[in-house]
Amino acid sequence: MAPIATGTTPAPAPEFHQSVSDLSKNPLERTWRGNREGTLKIDAYPEFMHATDEEGLLKKREWVKLHLAVAFRFWGKMGYGEGISGHITVRDPILRDHFWMNPFGVHFSSMTISKLVLVTPDGYVHPTLGAQLPINMAGFYIHSAIHHARPEVEAAGHCHSLHGKAWSAFGRPVDITTQDSCLFYDNQAVYHNFGGIVLAAEEGANIAKALGPRNKCAILQNHGLLTLGHTVDECAYLFSALDKQCKVQLMIEAAAAGGIKKSIIDDEDAKFTAATIQYHENVYYNLNPEVQLILEREPGVLN
Repeated sequence: MAPIATGTTPAPAPEFHQSVSDLSKNPLERTWRGNREGTLKIDAYPEFMHATDEEGLLKKREWVKLHLAVAFRFWGKMGYGEGISGHITVRDPILRDHFWMNPFGVHFSSMTISKLVLVTPDGYVHPTLGAQLPINMAGFYIHSAIHHARPEVEAAGHCHSLHGKAWSAFGRPVDITTQDSCLFYDNQAVYHNFGGIVLAAEEGANIAKALGPRNKCAILQNHGLLTLGHTVDECAYLFSALDKQCKVQLMIEAAAAGGIKKSIIDDEDAKFTAATIQYHENVYYNLNPEVQLILEREPGVLN
């Protein structure tokens, strides 16, 4: 005999909110566990990350160039190529007012260490270090302004990804609707003034100003996305995560237009989640699976 419905509604579960007060002070250590003896550990940054001696800085320079080339291969894998558009820059560990970037007109998927260009503070190709290839003018104006305004930032990335530029037409930040989107909680800006292709230093300065002193992510209205990082790995991963969230947002908006109500994560839970997943070493490590895969499958990136 089929059960008879009683018509009663189950009592709602009591609200539960977590707190970081009971967790490790190091956000990276909150995300993994080794063996009981404590001998299994992960190391995020290499030992020379904060080197000040010549040997350590030279090692870091080669590491930065490798990870920059791999980041471009990752962007190529994600389908972010759009003609000559798109650039990532990383400060040189030794010449701190110089940065490495991609050459003009080279596909992300074919990037190698030897193709990377070192750019001088006044926006020209360094005469002896790096590839002797032209660079993207807009890339210099945008990135030089950001590196100047945000001295704590090592890397900046921008390109015309499909979902990013689609969502940018709304001139709105993405909503915090998923766990992954907490990467952008209190961490995104919108630049509302599309002044055309960036061919003047003033437009780069305006974008840098819109980012503010702390945000690592920006939506450039009618243009696309821009992300920053303590490392190029963080920058590249944040960009891919933001582009995916733009796709999610577009799908949510389409469903909401049909009458389905969307749910926004409340501030307390979003802040709790952001306190761990926004930590720069965690974001850096999120790209590690892609880095290892590309190094395994595409050894030509080392050329």
